[in-house]
Amino acid sequence: MSGGYTPPPVTGDLQIWAQNIVSYLQRTASRLSFKRGDARAVENGIILWDEVNEYPVVSKNGEWRQVVLEDGRYSGGITANVTAAAINTAYPLTYTTVIADGITQGTPASRLVFEEAGEYMISFSAQISSTSGSTVNFWFWPRVNGVDVTGSTMKNALHQNGAVLVVSRSAIFEFAAGDYLEPMWAVDSASGFLSASAATAFAPAAPASTIAITRLHG
Repeated sequence: MSGGYTPPPVTGDLQIWAQNIVSYLQRTASRLSFKRGDARAVENGIILWDEVNEYPVVSKNGEWRQVVLEDGRYSGGITANVTAAAINTAYPLTYTTVIADGITQGTPASRLVFEEAGEYMISFSAQISSTSGSTVNFWFWPRVNGVDVTGSTMKNALHQNGAVLVVSRSAIFEFAAGDYLEPMWAVDSASGFLSASAATAFAPAAPASTIAITRLHG
């Protein structure tokens, strides 16, 4: 039997004809537009639109897997020095958007709001500096929906006047639609700040902080 036409009735054996119809539908399922609630992923590589969740899915190993679209990415930077008004106090970082697709700045602008649920890779960096010869401690951590993420803090220290150090980390977070992220920081000395370096004749400028977010899957 070919998958290019509807199998005709088989005289005297409705069971065989029914099996042929099922096989035909399985072969041609990729031509259908929408995934219905009873659709089975019986063959690999069938792509349908899930009208309930509003995203494309592909059949793989007996399951429907979400096809992640390009939406769900963000890139931002801070190109000026950042200082803390008070020591040992948490402050959010507000970025200038470079790329935004499915992730937008909320109110206040330090909030990065996720339009779609899923797992996201977040890469963060900060360039810390100090004008003191004493030890200066810095803390960085993510806050989600106004709540600090447990066990997520990066702590770094500078011990030299004029020292500059880049700190960074990447991690995977899971967000629901409408959740927001705020990158937070604090310092224990007024001598510590996030430093944005100017361009030189041989190198471009260095931002005080960057953040990059990529959606991995739903």
